[in-house]
Amino acid sequence: MDKKNKKDNNRIKLLKKLTEDSIKSSLIEPDLYTLYDVKKGLRDINGVGVLAGLTKIGDTVGHEYVNGERVSIRGKLSYRGYEIENIVERFTVGDRFGFEETMYLLLFGERPNEKELKGFNELISGYRILPDTFVKEHIMTAPSKDMINMLARSVLVLYSLDEQADDVSIENVVRQSLQLIACFPMLAVYGYQSYMHYHRRESLAIHKPLPGLSTAENFLHMLRPDSKYTRLEAKLLDLALVLHAEHGGGNNSSFITHVATSTATDTYSVIAAALGSLKGPRHGGANNKVVLMFDDMKKNVKNWDDEEEIADYLRAILRKEAFDKTGLIYGLGHAVYSLSDPRAEILKSSVGKLAKEKGCEAEFRLYNKVEEIGPKVIGEASKIYKGVCANVDFYSGLVYKMLDIPMELYTSIFAVSRIAGWSAHRVEELVNQGKIIRPAYKSVATHRIEKKRLI
Repeated sequence: MDKKNKKDNNRIKLLKKLTEDSIKSSLIEPDLYTLYDVKKGLRDINGVGVLAGLTKIGDTVGHEYVNGERVSIRGKLSYRGYEIENIVERFTVGDRFGFEETMYLLLFGERPNEKELKGFNELISGYRILPDTFVKEHIMTAPSKDMINMLARSVLVLYSLDEQADDVSIENVVRQSLQLIACFPMLAVYGYQSYMHYHRRESLAIHKPLPGLSTAENFLHMLRPDSKYTRLEAKLLDLALVLHAEHGGGNNSSFITHVATSTATDTYSVIAAALGSLKGPRHGGANNKVVLMFDDMKKNVKNWDDEEEIADYLRAILRKEAFDKTGLIYGLGHAVYSLSDPRAEILKSSVGKLAKEKGCEAEFRLYNKVEEIGPKVIGEASKIYKGVCANVDFYSGLVYKMLDIPMELYTSIFAVSRIAGWSAHRVEELVNQGKIIRPAYKSVATHRIEKKRLI
């Protein structure tokens, strides 16, 4: 063995030992959480989040207390006090796009009237401009295989181009938030297109956003080489954006927004931190897993109408024998909702129309069957069963797939939507001038006493 190979081999051995030492020194006995009454993951024994703050922006409800007993109820979601069903019905009945007025509601606390909405749309449209050469110099020079990382990097580059980047006055933060909201669809789509061009050798066609189009319409216009889309396609993407825009202050990325904002750091750093949270498969990356799971299911379940064959496949997943062998049926279960996720119910009611337009009725029926059978299978296998339901990720991945949106952009769409909620939470934290968020951690390290050495 030559000197270089020996040196590399020693380095690998040392790294392995250090890794083992790191695991050993970091492991905390589960019983200690009970001993010290520490809520692991900031959740109580029922999985309910520990109150960490107050907010006026969004609310999620999955249970209520009756005579002191916790009882699961049909899930509720509200933005600024308005139930999500009422928000969706408002623009569905009027046959118009709803994401822009939803953004207005989240950011400014009230539904806009026609004049206010017109002015807001014009403002957002005017902000859909990236600095000269930004795409060429910062997006195309080093395309990333992960679109969320690409988004985060682009956001941090925009910091360096903002002359008031560190100004945390509310007016300036609102301006920064609106500019980022307006530019996120461009950053996401251009980042993906650059990656496909340089790493997959595909043709590159950059379309600028068009004034007068909604966020959903512009996203499809910029993404597709021919810029064509149907109104139904744009309306369903718009609905998905509305449903993902906010989910209370306790969801991981919004909580991180509050935590980072409490340090008085800049807007770009806060949004980059929120993006890092959203990227995780336990948060924003779950819809990818749902689609991949169904792709595997379709290969292994011969008869999509045979409920027992479907149930057998799901049992194999729970036994860690099928799909990715994690034991998880993706798209079923939620930290808040047990009986129903209102976002999933709303999305499901609209997916059928697109499935018919796209010739995907059989696949849609398979999703429906898994939604029905999955909770029963989980109930059979789980010792502690609080009830599970389909969450929003269960159907959103199918929607994006039918819209021919590449899987690499699924989580980016989540970000394009949720930045509205993040921005509202950032402003709320700044307005209320809260203390820096610093929860306590109980030390369970073994105290060591060294004898003094005699000199």
